Amino acid sequence: MTDTRPLLRAIFDAAVAAAHPDVILGAHLPMPPQGRIICLAAGKAAGAMAAAAEAHYLDALGLEPSRLTGIATTRHGHGVPTRRIQIIEAGHPVPDEAGLRGADDSLKLAAEATADDLLLVLLSGGGSANWIAPVAGITFLQKQQVTRALLRSGAAIGEINTVRKHLSRIKGGRLARAGHRAEILTLAISDVPHDDPAVIASGPTVADSTTLADARAIISKYNLAIDDAVRAALDDEANESVKPGDAAFARATFKLIARPKESLDAAIKVAAEAGYDIVDLGADLEGEARDIAAAHAKLALQARADNRKLAIFSGGELTVTVTGNGRGGPNQEYALALADLLKDTPGVSALAGDTDGADGGAGSADDPAGALIDARTFAAMRAQDLDPAAYLKNNDATAFFTATGDLLHSGPTLTNVNDVRAILVERE
Repeated sequence: MTDTRPLLRAIFDAAVAAAHPDVILGAHLPMPPQGRIICLAAGKAAGAMAAAAEAHYLDALGLEPSRLTGIATTRHGHGVPTRRIQIIEAGHPVPDEAGLRGADDSLKLAAEATADDLLLVLLSGGGSANWIAPVAGITFLQKQQVTRALLRSGAAIGEINTVRKHLSRIKGGRLARAGHRAEILTLAISDVPHDDPAVIASGPTVADSTTLADARAIISKYNLAIDDAVRAALDDEANESVKPGDAAFARATFKLIARPKESLDAAIKVAAEAGYDIVDLGADLEGEARDIAAAHAKLALQARADNRKLAIFSGGELTVTVTGNGRGGPNQEYALALADLLKDTPGVSALAGDTDGADGGAGSADDPAGALIDARTFAAMRAQDLDPAAYLKNNDATAFFTATGDLLHSGPTLTNVNDVRAILVERE
């Protein structure tokens, strides 16, 4: 049987490379303003984006270093060396005190910007957790508790960020309000289905159409236990996000510089060049990871029955409703569900990975990016008498794939364009 693991890894690596800041950012950076460039970055690509901006302005354009300043707040382990832009490594997916400092200092820098300055905001996935600025009356601990509850609930990213925006002093257009005197240019790497600017990093520089009532409805929908102070904050009109037409956006421009679809297309190209027919299910899939896996397993089984050499691709951001006490993100859970459904099927392999290099996990730089499955996985299951259904029931994909040796480890990739999933079906 052909070893498809090198091909699966090449597919994943192609998706990541297509969205790396070193490749994509420079072409979108404007000429320097009369005043300073104040760079405020947040998310898993923030450090790499800040370094790419420094290379463009300081090296390529020869900008006087004193005219460039800023702060980049990124996930722990995702920092890179910089010269003028301070790097702060902060918590993700649960925020920590470093993120609190990064958000407060970023808001202060934005407020200092003048009409001659450019406020260059560089966003990527993870920015919502990295920039943590609770509204008045909410403690840092309470904000952490809300985040944990949302992450375990199975809520979609747009729903999670709707709540976050209404409990924050920086999200939902508030950073633009703080820096409104300057020209504001936001360059963003999308990690959300449908590339909604108001959802990416919870939209700190764009208008928000969601409301406090929407946030309250999400809390009710998922029956989340929240503190009275959080409930009161979601009833307080002072915490409404910034709406379209606000003066905060008079000099604000938003531009997407990388999208999940472009990375998925790069991954598909690798498989097509290897001779596979392609089924492209799109870059915007949402839903429960195990349910999506079940649908994709049916496609793979049909392709095997039809004796097709087929590659089934999908992107998007799946969710996991956590009912067990195990570990593992949506990509690992998707792969675990596939392992259960395809364990008796030869000639099928798959990879599911988060392009940022971390799928769930505890916020460590060595968290797995996802997992692979193939005949070796199934052999290890049999040899160790592993029951994937039991691990799935406990949401314990990390333990399962640790036992089989199939965790995908990429380390921090310094970008984030959502998930890439590929199933390869061979002919008999």
